[in-house]
Amino acid sequence: MKKIAVVYISLTGNTGAMADVVIASLKGRCELDVYDLGCDTFASPDGYDAIAFGCPAMGQEVLEEDTFEPAFSAIEAGLKGKPVALFGSYGWGDGEWMRSWAQRCMDDGAVLVHDPVIAQEAPDDEACRALEALADSLLE
Repeated sequence: MKKIAVVYISLTGNTGAMADVVIASLKGRCELDVYDLGCDTFASPDGYDAIAFGCPAMGQEVLEEDTFEPAFSAIEAGLKGKPVALFGSYGWGDGEWMRSWAQRCMDDGAVLVHDPVIAQEAPDDEACRALEALADSLLE
């Protein structure tokens, strides 16, 4: 059975709602660890077969800067060859933060197993279906 981590931060609840869909889709299908960086610490990608990361866009379409960015920067060298999926919500812009983050992960050598999933504000039905597919991709 695969061991998968879901690592996310949610400030308004929208990215948290997205994480809930991914978590529900994975429950019972893998060994699952969940890290809400608002209250948990994720120290290393070691020991995980795949990781889903969730972060909203902040400021000028960047990753949340106070908690998520430093935590991600600390572990990103360990993503080389690791299956990774990305998701997050935004309130403005066009998704530039996600395109930049996906490129950053690929530059780190991570293997993106699914197209990143973004939702403007709360996830709608289409985003939820995409998040379920993202979860399935982590299991492959």
